Amino acid sequence: RVTHLKITAPQESPNTNGIDISASNRLYIYDSFIGTDDDCVAINEFSSYINISRIMCGPEHGINIGSLGKDGAYETVEEVHVADCTFTGTMNGARIKTWKRGRGYARKISFEGIRLINAGNPIIIDQTYVNRMAGTMGGDLEISDVTYGGVTGSSSDARMVYFNCESGARFRDIVVEDVQMSSFLFWGGGAIVCGPQ
Repeated sequence: RVTHLKITAPQESPNTNGIDISASNRLYIYDSFIGTDDDCVAINEFSSYINISRIMCGPEHGINIGSLGKDGAYETVEEVHVADCTFTGTMNGARIKTWKRGRGYARKISFEGIRLINAGNPIIIDQTYVNRMAGTMGGDLEISDVTYGGVTGSSSDARMVYFNCESGARFRDIVVEDVQMSSFLFWGGGAIVCGPQ
């Protein structure tokens, strides 16, 4: 159990994650403040039964699953549940990111009761993380059984929900419900965007 922490780092400190998880299970993170340059919480390979709640996150990145599958690696994450968290001024909110040609899965994941204050990319799944041009086909890393519910607040991006599901990648059973977001930005593309970058 990880609780009642205040984790801070200067915004100009590159790649500074607040909590970085890998090869771990049955971890509970709650009632904490995280303000760093990179991910508030990063959930990486071979982690399962991760529960995160009542986290105040910002600035910079949000809560991320991944990246997974770099250089064709086989990696898995499952049973991750994030609830009642607030993102303020972050570049991303609830994010899942995988590399092209990666193998494995990210499944049984939920983000519920998420509040965003002027945060970018409120809901994002990106299956071509970093190496967008590396080949034409996606890998075998499947993203499935993911739920986003009760997401509210304001976005610094006109794109509220973005699913970059690469051709050839496996992507199924994604549920988005009860999302109430506002933005002052208006440009082509719409509030919900699906498809390759």
